[in-house]
Amino acid sequence: MDLEAVWKNKHVTGFRRLFYLVSPNETSFETLDEIPEYVNEAAPYFLISLALEQLILLAKGRQTMRPNDSFNSIAHGLMSTFHGLLFRAAEVAAYIWAYKRFCIYSLPWNSPWTWLAALLLVDLGYYWVHRCGHEVNIMWAGHQTHHSSEDYNLSTALRQSVIHRYLSWMFYLPLALFIPPTQFQVHIQFNLLYQFWVHTEVISHLGPLEYILNTPSHHRVHHGRNPYCIDKNYAGTFIIWDRIFGTFEPEKEKVVYGLVHPLTTWDPLYGQFCQLLHIIKTFRQMDNWGDKLSVVFKGPGWEPGKPRLGNREDLPQVEYPVKKYNSTLPWWGSGYVWLHFLLIIAANSILGFHKQ
Repeated sequence: MDLEAVWKNKHVTGFRRLFYLVSPNETSFETLDEIPEYVNEAAPYFLISLALEQLILLAKGRQTMRPNDSFNSIAHGLMSTFHGLLFRAAEVAAYIWAYKRFCIYSLPWNSPWTWLAALLLVDLGYYWVHRCGHEVNIMWAGHQTHHSSEDYNLSTALRQSVIHRYLSWMFYLPLALFIPPTQFQVHIQFNLLYQFWVHTEVISHLGPLEYILNTPSHHRVHHGRNPYCIDKNYAGTFIIWDRIFGTFEPEKEKVVYGLVHPLTTWDPLYGQFCQLLHIIKTFRQMDNWGDKLSVVFKGPGWEPGKPRLGNREDLPQVEYPVKKYNSTLPWWGSGYVWLHFLLIIAANSILGFHKQ
Protein backbone atom coordinates (compact mmCIF):
# COMPACT_ATOMS: atom_id res chain seq x y z
CA MET A 1 0.00 0.00 0.00
CA ASP A 2 1.29 3.43 -0.96
CA LEU A 3 0.94 5.30 2.35
CA GLU A 4 1.84 8.63 0.77
CA ALA A 5 -0.99 8.24 -1.74
CA VAL A 6 -3.40 7.39 1.08
CA TRP A 7 -2.22 10.41 3.09
CA LYS A 8 -2.82 12.68 0.10
CA ASN A 9 -6.18 11.13 -0.80
CA LYS A 10 -8.86 13.82 -1.11
CA HIS A 11 -11.11 12.40 1.62
CA VAL A 12 -8.29 11.48 3.98
CA THR A 13 -7.05 15.05 3.56
CA GLY A 14 -10.55 16.33 4.33
CA PHE A 15 -10.51 14.55 7.69
CA ARG A 16 -6.85 15.41 8.39
CA ARG A 17 -7.68 19.08 8.19
CA LEU A 18 -10.19 18.74 11.05
CA PHE A 19 -7.31 17.70 13.32
CA TYR A 20 -4.72 20.22 12.03
CA LEU A 21 -2.78 17.27 10.56
CA VAL A 22 -1.35 19.27 7.69
CA SER A 23 2.19 20.21 6.71
CA PRO A 24 3.70 23.64 6.00
CA ASN A 25 4.47 22.51 2.47
CA GLU A 26 0.84 21.80 1.58
CA THR A 27 -0.64 24.85 3.34
CA SER A 28 1.77 27.71 2.56
CA PHE A 29 0.82 30.13 -0.20
CA GLU A 30 2.31 33.25 -1.73
CA THR A 31 -1.00 34.99 -2.53
CA LEU A 32 -4.40 35.07 -0.87
CA ASP A 33 -6.12 33.95 -4.08
CA GLU A 34 -4.36 30.58 -3.83
CA ILE A 35 -5.73 29.75 -0.37
CA PRO A 36 -8.58 27.21 -0.40
CA GLU A 37 -11.81 27.84 1.49
CA TYR A 38 -10.90 25.14 4.00
CA VAL A 39 -13.95 25.70 6.22
CA ASN A 40 -16.43 25.52 3.32
CA GLU A 41 -14.71 22.41 1.95
CA ALA A 42 -15.02 20.73 5.37
CA ALA A 43 -18.85 20.71 5.32
CA PRO A 44 -19.20 17.08 4.08
CA TYR A 45 -16.72 15.89 6.71
CA PHE A 46 -18.67 17.70 9.43
CA LEU A 47 -21.81 15.78 8.42
CA ILE A 48 -20.00 12.43 8.16
CA SER A 49 -18.45 13.01 11.60
CA LEU A 50 -21.87 13.84 13.05
CA ALA A 51 -23.27 10.58 11.67
CA LEU A 52 -20.32 8.55 13.01
CA GLU A 53 -20.69 10.13 16.45
CA GLN A 54 -24.36 9.17 16.58
CA LEU A 55 -23.60 5.58 15.51
CA ILE A 56 -21.00 5.26 18.27
CA LEU A 57 -23.45 6.64 20.85
CA LEU A 58 -26.11 4.18 19.66
CA ALA A 59 -23.66 1.29 19.88
CA LYS A 60 -22.79 2.32 23.44
CA GLY A 61 -26.45 2.67 24.41
CA ARG A 62 -26.02 6.36 25.24
CA GLN A 63 -28.25 9.33 24.43
CA THR A 64 -28.00 10.47 20.83
CA MET A 65 -28.51 14.05 19.71
CA ARG A 66 -31.93 15.63 20.16
CA PRO A 67 -33.15 16.77 16.72
CA ASN A 68 -34.62 20.02 18.08
CA ASP A 69 -31.37 21.04 19.78
CA SER A 70 -29.16 19.95 16.89
CA PHE A 71 -31.34 21.68 14.28
CA ASN A 72 -31.11 24.80 16.41
CA SER A 73 -27.30 24.53 16.50
CA ILE A 74 -27.15 24.07 12.73
CA ALA A 75 -29.55 27.00 12.20
CA HIS A 76 -27.19 29.22 14.19
CA GLY A 77 -24.28 27.86 12.16
CA LEU A 78 -25.97 28.63 8.85
CA MET A 79 -26.78 32.18 9.98
CA SER A 80 -23.17 32.68 10.98
CA THR A 81 -21.81 31.13 7.78
CA PHE A 82 -24.05 33.24 5.54
CA HIS A 83 -23.03 36.34 7.45
CA GLY A 84 -19.39 35.25 7.22
CA LEU A 85 -19.62 35.18 3.43
CA LEU A 86 -20.42 38.89 3.60
CA PHE A 87 -18.07 39.91 6.42
CA ARG A 88 -14.94 37.84 5.81
CA ALA A 89 -13.66 40.13 3.04
CA ALA A 90 -13.67 43.04 5.51
CA GLU A 91 -11.87 40.89 8.10
CA VAL A 92 -9.11 40.04 5.63
CA ALA A 93 -8.94 43.63 4.38
CA ALA A 94 -8.36 44.93 7.93
CA TYR A 95 -5.44 42.53 8.40
CA ILE A 96 -3.92 43.47 5.04
CA TRP A 97 -4.31 47.17 5.89
CA ALA A 98 -2.49 46.68 9.22
CA TYR A 99 0.20 44.54 7.56
CA LYS A 100 0.96 47.11 4.85
CA ARG A 101 1.20 50.00 7.29
CA PHE A 102 2.68 48.55 10.46
CA CYS A 103 4.68 45.45 9.52
CA ILE A 104 8.12 45.68 11.17
CA TYR A 105 9.64 42.65 9.49
CA SER A 106 7.79 40.31 7.14
CA LEU A 107 8.66 36.70 7.79
CA PRO A 108 9.08 34.64 4.59
CA TRP A 109 5.74 33.17 3.52
CA ASN A 110 7.26 29.81 2.51
CA SER A 111 9.32 29.13 5.65
CA PRO A 112 8.26 26.27 7.97
CA TRP A 113 9.30 28.50 10.88
CA THR A 114 6.87 31.19 9.74
CA TRP A 115 4.17 28.52 9.48
CA LEU A 116 4.90 27.35 13.03
CA ALA A 117 5.00 30.91 14.38
CA ALA A 118 1.65 31.66 12.73
CA LEU A 119 0.15 28.48 14.21
CA LEU A 120 1.17 29.49 17.74
CA LEU A 121 0.40 33.20 17.46
CA VAL A 122 -3.03 32.74 15.87
CA ASP A 123 -3.86 30.31 18.67
CA LEU A 124 -2.61 32.76 21.30
CA GLY A 125 -4.74 35.44 19.67
CA TYR A 126 -7.72 33.10 19.80
CA TYR A 127 -7.15 32.46 23.52
CA TRP A 128 -7.54 36.18 24.24
CA VAL A 129 -10.47 36.58 21.85
CA HIS A 130 -12.16 33.70 23.63
CA ARG A 131 -11.31 34.88 27.12
CA CYS A 132 -12.62 38.38 26.40
CA GLY A 133 -15.68 36.70 24.88
CA HIS A 134 -16.47 35.55 28.43
CA GLU A 135 -15.11 38.43 30.49
CA VAL A 136 -16.33 41.44 28.48
CA ASN A 137 -20.11 41.73 28.36
CA ILE A 138 -20.42 43.18 24.86
CA MET A 139 -18.31 40.29 23.52
CA TRP A 140 -20.25 37.77 25.59
CA ALA A 141 -23.34 39.10 23.77
CA GLY A 142 -21.96 37.33 20.72
CA HIS A 143 -20.25 34.32 22.24
CA GLN A 144 -23.12 33.25 24.52
CA THR A 145 -24.88 31.87 21.43
CA HIS A 146 -22.28 29.12 21.22
CA HIS A 147 -22.87 28.17 24.86
CA SER A 148 -26.66 28.11 24.73
CA SER A 149 -27.00 24.41 23.88
CA GLU A 150 -27.78 22.12 26.81
CA ASP A 151 -26.34 19.20 24.84
CA TYR A 152 -22.73 18.54 23.94
CA ASN A 153 -22.08 16.86 20.62
CA LEU A 154 -20.52 17.72 17.29
CA SER A 155 -23.57 19.74 16.24
CA THR A 156 -22.83 22.09 19.17
CA ALA A 157 -19.61 23.13 17.40
CA LEU A 158 -21.71 24.55 14.57
CA ARG A 159 -23.68 26.87 16.92
CA GLN A 160 -21.81 30.06 16.07
CA SER A 161 -22.48 33.76 16.55
CA VAL A 162 -23.26 36.46 14.02
CA ILE A 163 -22.09 39.27 16.33
CA HIS A 164 -18.78 37.82 17.52
CA ARG A 165 -16.82 38.43 14.31
CA TYR A 166 -17.45 42.18 14.51
CA LEU A 167 -15.19 42.33 17.57
CA SER A 168 -12.83 39.35 17.33
CA TRP A 169 -10.84 40.43 14.24
CA MET A 170 -9.03 43.25 16.04
CA PHE A 171 -7.29 40.82 18.43
CA TYR A 172 -5.27 39.38 15.55
CA LEU A 173 -3.98 42.70 14.18
CA PRO A 174 -0.72 42.61 16.24
CA LEU A 175 0.27 39.53 14.21
CA ALA A 176 0.49 41.81 11.18
CA LEU A 177 3.76 43.15 12.59
CA PHE A 178 5.45 39.94 11.38
CA ILE A 179 3.05 37.35 9.93
CA PRO A 180 2.18 37.53 6.20
CA PRO A 181 -1.57 37.71 5.45
CA THR A 182 -1.48 34.36 3.66
CA GLN A 183 -0.17 32.54 6.74
CA PHE A 184 -2.73 34.30 8.93
CA GLN A 185 -5.58 33.37 6.60
CA VAL A 186 -4.54 29.71 6.53
CA HIS A 187 -4.19 29.32 10.28
CA ILE A 188 -7.32 31.25 11.25
CA GLN A 189 -9.24 28.63 9.26
CA PHE A 190 -7.42 25.61 10.70
CA ASN A 191 -7.75 26.97 14.23
CA LEU A 192 -11.52 26.99 13.74
CA LEU A 193 -11.60 23.55 12.10
CA TYR A 194 -9.62 21.98 14.96
CA GLN A 195 -12.24 23.09 17.44
CA PHE A 196 -14.97 21.07 15.72
CA TRP A 197 -13.95 17.61 16.94
CA VAL A 198 -13.46 18.59 20.60
CA HIS A 199 -17.24 19.05 20.97
CA THR A 200 -18.00 15.43 21.82
CA GLU A 201 -18.58 13.10 24.76
CA VAL A 202 -17.53 10.05 22.73
CA ILE A 203 -13.83 10.65 23.49
CA SER A 204 -12.93 10.51 27.18
CA HIS A 205 -9.22 11.27 27.75
CA LEU A 206 -6.20 11.30 25.44
CA GLY A 207 -3.36 10.54 27.82
CA PRO A 208 -0.24 12.73 27.56
CA LEU A 209 -1.85 14.85 24.83
CA GLU A 210 -4.07 16.34 27.55
CA TYR A 211 -1.05 18.34 28.80
CA ILE A 212 -0.51 20.12 25.48
CA LEU A 213 -3.61 20.09 23.31
CA ASN A 214 -7.16 21.26 23.75
CA THR A 215 -9.14 18.03 23.98
CA PRO A 216 -12.80 17.00 24.35
CA SER A 217 -12.26 16.61 28.11
CA HIS A 218 -10.89 20.14 28.48
CA HIS A 219 -13.57 21.66 26.28
CA ARG A 220 -16.39 19.85 28.07
CA VAL A 221 -15.35 21.78 31.17
CA HIS A 222 -15.46 25.01 29.20
CA HIS A 223 -19.06 24.35 28.16
CA GLY A 224 -20.22 23.46 31.67
CA ARG A 225 -22.50 25.55 33.86
CA ASN A 226 -21.26 23.86 37.03
CA PRO A 227 -19.66 26.63 39.13
CA TYR A 228 -16.21 25.00 38.83
CA CYS A 229 -16.45 25.20 35.02
CA ILE A 230 -17.23 28.89 34.65
CA ASP A 231 -14.58 30.96 32.81
CA LYS A 232 -12.16 28.06 32.35
CA ASN A 233 -10.29 26.39 29.47
CA TYR A 234 -10.36 29.00 26.71
CA ALA A 235 -7.93 27.07 24.49
CA GLY A 236 -8.42 26.77 20.76
CA THR A 237 -5.72 24.28 19.76
CA PHE A 238 -3.20 24.32 22.64
CA ILE A 239 -4.23 24.08 26.30
CA ILE A 240 -0.82 25.49 27.27
CA TRP A 241 -2.23 29.03 27.21
CA ASP A 242 -4.72 28.18 29.96
CA ARG A 243 -1.96 26.59 32.00
CA ILE A 244 0.25 29.68 31.54
CA PHE A 245 -2.45 32.28 32.27
CA GLY A 246 -4.16 30.46 35.16
CA THR A 247 -7.49 29.55 33.57
CA PHE A 248 -7.02 25.77 33.33
CA GLU A 249 -9.45 23.43 35.08
CA PRO A 250 -9.47 19.61 34.70
CA GLU A 251 -12.69 17.67 34.26
CA LYS A 252 -14.01 16.58 37.67
CA GLU A 253 -17.67 16.00 38.45
CA LYS A 254 -20.20 15.31 35.69
CA VAL A 255 -20.47 18.41 33.50
CA VAL A 256 -23.90 19.98 32.99
CA TYR A 257 -23.94 22.00 29.77
CA GLY A 258 -25.42 25.33 28.74
CA LEU A 259 -25.86 28.84 30.10
CA VAL A 260 -26.20 29.46 33.85
CA HIS A 261 -29.64 30.86 32.96
CA PRO A 262 -30.75 28.48 30.18
CA LEU A 263 -32.78 29.71 27.22
CA THR A 264 -36.30 28.33 26.81
CA THR A 265 -36.79 28.82 23.09
CA TRP A 266 -35.60 27.37 19.80
CA ASP A 267 -35.79 30.77 18.08
CA PRO A 268 -32.31 31.31 16.57
CA LEU A 269 -32.81 35.07 16.23
CA TYR A 270 -33.54 35.35 19.95
CA GLY A 271 -30.59 33.06 20.68
CA GLN A 272 -28.30 35.32 18.65
CA PHE A 273 -29.37 38.67 20.07
CA CYS A 274 -30.93 38.13 23.53
CA GLN A 275 -27.81 39.14 25.48
CA LEU A 276 -27.32 42.25 23.37
CA LEU A 277 -30.92 43.28 24.11
CA HIS A 278 -30.28 42.62 27.81
CA ILE A 279 -27.19 44.86 27.73
CA ILE A 280 -29.13 47.69 26.06
CA LYS A 281 -31.92 47.39 28.64
CA THR A 282 -29.49 47.35 31.59
CA PHE A 283 -27.43 50.20 30.11
CA ARG A 284 -30.52 52.41 30.05
CA GLN A 285 -31.35 51.56 33.66
CA MET A 286 -27.99 52.71 35.06
CA ASP A 287 -27.88 56.14 36.73
CA ASN A 288 -24.38 57.28 35.71
CA TRP A 289 -21.98 56.87 32.81
CA GLY A 290 -19.47 54.92 34.87
CA ASP A 291 -22.03 52.19 35.51
CA LYS A 292 -23.34 52.38 31.95
CA LEU A 293 -19.86 51.72 30.54
CA SER A 294 -19.30 48.99 33.13
CA VAL A 295 -22.40 47.20 31.84
CA VAL A 296 -20.80 47.12 28.39
CA PHE A 297 -17.15 46.41 29.18
CA LYS A 298 -17.10 44.47 32.47
CA GLY A 299 -18.17 40.86 32.86
CA PRO A 300 -21.71 39.59 32.28
CA GLY A 301 -21.98 38.90 36.04
CA TRP A 302 -21.08 42.46 37.06
CA GLU A 303 -23.47 44.66 39.03
CA PRO A 304 -22.81 47.97 40.83
CA GLY A 305 -20.68 47.34 43.91
CA LYS A 306 -19.35 43.98 42.68
CA PRO A 307 -15.95 42.97 41.22
CA ARG A 308 -15.34 43.24 37.47
CA LEU A 309 -16.46 39.66 36.83
CA GLY A 310 -19.06 39.50 39.58
CA ASN A 311 -18.96 37.22 42.62
CA ARG A 312 -18.48 33.51 41.96
CA GLU A 313 -20.67 32.69 44.97
CA ASP A 314 -23.58 34.31 43.10
CA LEU A 315 -23.42 31.63 40.39
CA PRO A 316 -26.54 29.45 40.55
CA GLN A 317 -25.95 25.86 41.62
CA VAL A 318 -26.98 23.09 39.25
CA GLU A 319 -30.30 21.60 40.34
CA TYR A 320 -30.68 17.83 40.05
CA PRO A 321 -32.23 16.05 38.28
CA VAL A 322 -31.29 18.30 35.39
CA LYS A 323 -34.29 19.24 33.26
CA LYS A 324 -33.42 20.37 29.75
CA TYR A 325 -35.71 22.59 27.73
CA ASN A 326 -37.50 20.32 25.28
CA SER A 327 -40.42 20.28 22.86
CA THR A 328 -41.65 17.90 20.19
CA LEU A 329 -43.41 18.16 16.82
CA PRO A 330 -45.86 15.84 15.05
CA TRP A 331 -44.38 13.75 12.23
CA TRP A 332 -45.50 16.21 9.55
CA GLY A 333 -43.91 19.09 11.45
CA SER A 334 -40.63 17.20 11.67
CA GLY A 335 -40.82 16.45 7.95
CA TYR A 336 -41.38 20.13 7.19
CA VAL A 337 -38.34 21.07 9.28
CA TRP A 338 -36.19 18.41 7.60
CA LEU A 339 -37.22 19.65 4.13
CA HIS A 340 -36.35 23.25 4.93
CA PHE A 341 -33.13 22.15 6.59
CA LEU A 342 -31.97 20.28 3.49
CA LEU A 343 -32.95 23.16 1.19
CA ILE A 344 -31.04 25.68 3.33
CA ILE A 345 -27.97 23.40 3.46
CA ALA A 346 -28.06 23.16 -0.35
CA ALA A 347 -28.49 26.93 -0.75
CA ASN A 348 -25.66 27.61 1.68
CA SER A 349 -23.36 25.23 -0.20
CA ILE A 350 -24.17 26.95 -3.50
CA LEU A 351 -23.47 30.38 -1.99
CA GLY A 352 -20.17 29.14 -0.58
CA PHE A 353 -19.19 27.67 -3.95
CA HIS A 354 -19.92 30.91 -5.80
CA LYS A 355 -18.11 32.96 -3.12
CA GLN A 356 -15.04 30.76 -3.59
